Amino acid sequence: MLYKNLKNNSRAFTLIETLVGIAVFVVVSTAIYQAYVSLFNFISLNQYKIVALNLANEQFEIIRNLSYSNVGIPGSIPNGTIPHIQNINRSGIDFIVTTTIRNVDQPFDGTIGGTPNDLSPADNKLVVVEVNCPTCINFTPLTLTTTIAPKSLETSSANGALLIKVFDASGVPVSGANVSIRNYQATTTIAIDDVTNSSGVLQIVDAPPGIEAYEIYVSKSGYSSDRTYPNGGIGNPNPSKPHATVIVQQVTQISFSIDKISSITFNSVKSDCVAIPNVDFSLKGAKQIGTNVYKYNKNLATNNLGIYSSTTMEWDYYTVTGTDSAYDIAGINPLNPISLNPNVSQSVLLIVSPKDPRTLLVTVKDSSSLLPLTDATVRLRKGSVFDRTQITGRGSINQTDWSGGAYSYNDGNVDVSNPSGDLTLQYVFGAYNPSGVLESTTIDTGSVSNFYNLDWLPAGQPVGAGSDSVKLQFATNAVITGTTTWDYKGPDGTSATYYTVPNSPISSVHNGDRYARYKVYLNTISATNTPIVSDVSFTVTSSCTPPGQVIFSDLDSGTYRLDVTKTGYNAFGQDVDVNVDWIEQEVILNQ
Repeated sequence: MLYKNLKNNSRAFTLIETLVGIAVFVVVSTAIYQAYVSLFNFISLNQYKIVALNLANEQFEIIRNLSYSNVGIPGSIPNGTIPHIQNINRSGIDFIVTTTIRNVDQPFDGTIGGTPNDLSPADNKLVVVEVNCPTCINFTPLTLTTTIAPKSLETSSANGALLIKVFDASGVPVSGANVSIRNYQATTTIAIDDVTNSSGVLQIVDAPPGIEAYEIYVSKSGYSSDRTYPNGGIGNPNPSKPHATVIVQQVTQISFSIDKISSITFNSVKSDCVAIPNVDFSLKGAKQIGTNVYKYNKNLATNNLGIYSSTTMEWDYYTVTGTDSAYDIAGINPLNPISLNPNVSQSVLLIVSPKDPRTLLVTVKDSSSLLPLTDATVRLRKGSVFDRTQITGRGSINQTDWSGGAYSYNDGNVDVSNPSGDLTLQYVFGAYNPSGVLESTTIDTGSVSNFYNLDWLPAGQPVGAGSDSVKLQFATNAVITGTTTWDYKGPDGTSATYYTVPNSPISSVHNGDRYARYKVYLNTISATNTPIVSDVSFTVTSSCTPPGQVIFSDLDSGTYRLDVTKTGYNAFGQDVDVNVDWIEQEVILNQ
């Protein structure tokens, strides 16, 4: 038995050795194979480079054997017989050969536009040959350059020059910008597709003259674009940058501005941050491409989630205008005009409210910083028929109808429907109940909030009901669950006091919460009189409260007086004509 066990153990040990040997063999073999593949790729890459170098030299030999007048690209400047792009197969490999030829102004006889001014600036020709192999692994395009000079002395030029400069939003030159130039007025159409140099410049020397003959389009991957426009064109008859004119022995210089594109996202929400879908609005940039013709001016709409987003926006100052048939824009954050810088992502809140005819949005800014000013008092009035005051940077949440069970608690002594939309004491058997209590539903402000003033209408109550016939208390919570309790408090932050005067400041103990309720106490000392509450509201700031703005809705057509004051600033007063459905009035306050 002992002998048999020893034999079995010996066999098991041999199997393990075999497996280890196989693993070592696989590792070594893989390493050798990878080294072989790398060596093969390296050899192949060197072969590709040798073939590419031979192709470039071949193009140079062809050019050297041409007459100087034929050294150029067909339909370009200079014009010639050399194809701009060629697909060439060598040794079974496909290469793309791109040839670019430019006239060069050498300084030995002056420079065009310089001192002395060279009126015949096409001194030499710069030839750039690029060879690329898209199917070759790890191949880097090969680029060679040379200069071709004429054998004879230069003569007076009958052409001009076109100097194109491209810079970004900060005025920094943009190198490698794609410049497309077309001249359809020439005997043979001129088509040039080139790039700017390290100084953001492309110089086209010896260009045939023509009045507004050169159409120019400038672009770069990931950047905005800029271009020239034809005079009298549809939609832009008086362009600010018409097609370029080239004059004999003169330099035409034209500049273009492009920069990295940005993203912008609009969210349409109510003041409680609840998304409102499918809101229409217009967005207009400040850049003009012609007389009263804006480069960006579009009608847009948020989607069914209340979102509109674009990832191809050019840097500019954009103004939002409300155009929706169901909602007014009650606030914009950040304010109009929205500054969109290059290469950024900008989020914009459009705070909307149900449309009321004739809505006025007032935006108050500091004159120095142009930043929004909160806590500015804005008063709008029209004779004796309208007089309303609001505070910037504070939203308002109100309730005007409690019928149909729009409350969380009623002790049965408050009538919510007689008259409709008002709170009164129940009238039973010819007499009003002496008191009643109603508790509102939970109000979600949308985010962490600060609470300012508690108000109700009407401000005056029947004398027969007695003093303090309307009293309110206020309660808030940071979160709500199925077991949430509501601790109602008065202006001193305790449950022992009540708000008895409309538009009273709300205790600061509620700040930092999100959810709110109010409780209304009605009392009367006379069975024939009842207090009345037709509207309860409170002012609040949250993440969906636009800074420095207030909105006045349900206005009649006509001229209103607008007065704005803020401590430390000069008062502002101006008449405002409210003659359209939605209008924004910007107010600048000086210190």
